[in-house]
Amino acid sequence: MNYDNILSQFQNGITTITINRPNKLNALNIETIQELHEAFNMADLDKSTKVIIITGSGEKAFVAGADISEFADYDVEEGQELSAEGQELLFNYIENLSTPVIAAVNGFALGGGLELAMAAHFRIASDNAKMGLPEVSLGVIPGYGGTQRLPQLVGKGRAMEMIMTAGMIDANQALNYGLVNHVTTLEELIPLCEKIAGKIMRNSSVAISSAIKAINANFKDGINGFDIEIEEFGNCFGTEDFTEGTTAFLEKRKANFPGE
Repeated sequence: MNYDNILSQFQNGITTITINRPNKLNALNIETIQELHEAFNMADLDKSTKVIIITGSGEKAFVAGADISEFADYDVEEGQELSAEGQELLFNYIENLSTPVIAAVNGFALGGGLELAMAAHFRIASDNAKMGLPEVSLGVIPGYGGTQRLPQLVGKGRAMEMIMTAGMIDANQALNYGLVNHVTTLEELIPLCEKIAGKIMRNSSVAISSAIKAINANFKDGINGFDIEIEEFGNCFGTEDFTEGTTAFLEKRKANFPGE
């Protein structure tokens, strides 16, 4: 499928989705959010895709924020609608995707860019990365899940400071905060993501999907994560992957998971 604002490429079980608006530092606009939704949906439905990597084009920015020109004149109702639709279409959608999503954060990840990275299942950053939620400097707050996911990842106090000051942190500080899992050079960013993706792909995609669902449940109000874990644990026993995995272990051989 052809897109105007993104690129999607499949190779060796990995779909790499690249936000491709370098003249705008890959800023998110409504059209890009829609295209990202479509690309993630297609990758998730493709059984040959085992891992998705999301990144930005060029060396300067993952996503430098939202395209402010689109909503500068919005009223209250329009603002709420923008936030609700964006969260449903992309940010919550990515978080709850059954296929693992790795954010390869190259350069600036600000505002909606950091919110996009935080929606991924985990993050790896290049050493030139800068991250922050500067929305209060514009008289607004993060609207794509930033006030919820940042405290989950770095703790309430650090999230409060980052959001209130509208400041940026560098890659090493993000690593210290637990916001990213690894920091590497820009040249090694995608290769490291692909290396970790390779480790993921050795395992049962069905079990990984269940694990994503169970882990996410712990962060949802009104849901008992332990109950979801019990349910998903039990569901695994009815899969072909469980049969293959346990049989391979008992036969002392490498499992060849069918993904069913």
